[in-house]
Amino acid sequence: MSTFVLLHGAWHGGWVWRRVAAQLRTAGHEVLAPTLTGISDRAHLLSPAVGLDTHVRDVVALLDAEGSSDVVLVGHSYAGQVVTGVADERPEAIGRRVYLDAFVGEDGEAAIDLLPAQVAGHYRESVAGPGFGWLIPVRSLQALGVTDQADVEWLTPRLTPHPWRTYTQPLALTGRQRDVPATFVECTDWMRVFRAHAERAESAGWPVLSLPTGHEAMVTAPEALAKILIDTAD
Repeated sequence: MSTFVLLHGAWHGGWVWRRVAAQLRTAGHEVLAPTLTGISDRAHLLSPAVGLDTHVRDVVALLDAEGSSDVVLVGHSYAGQVVTGVADERPEAIGRRVYLDAFVGEDGEAAIDLLPAQVAGHYRESVAGPGFGWLIPVRSLQALGVTDQADVEWLTPRLTPHPWRTYTQPLALTGRQRDVPATFVECTDWMRVFRAHAERAESAGWPVLSLPTGHEAMVTAPEALAKILIDTAD
């Protein structure tokens, strides 16, 4: 059986994986789904100093404390940057990295520069206005492909602004992350912000899989996503 470490994207917490985690555990796998510093149920730790390096340290510390090896490290959306940073620091602990509709960054690249220009512009405007210069306000769930009202009501009260520095701080890599096999899963039933990253993964020779759902696949298609993860681990 595999150990899955599931990393949430911007504004969310580890709880967002609840439906997928249940499927993985039923299949006999171990699941860890931490909440990154400063977000959701760890919003009490939020400050302008929280950056990508903070979140990489969160996960490295978790892997070290668990004594992990051969884990399947899954990152959704923003957390693709975290997956890459962690794989560079602890390649020996990870058996496979999975990018779920996520950033595929290289050394020196920041998340904000990896977004389509129009989306990046919207982020910058939001940060400069209601984000007080250091927060990314929560985006519309409908824009992310969440249309079921019950899902909207479950997610909305749990989402919190995301620290801007995590998007502006670039990856600092040695290249060791390339030793860890990788898979990309693209969610195709929305505006497909991460299409360029699926293409980057394909160019690198990674398996690239399609999931016909919105960006929040762990909420809108948990069974299908769990099956993909299990098949990927196998």
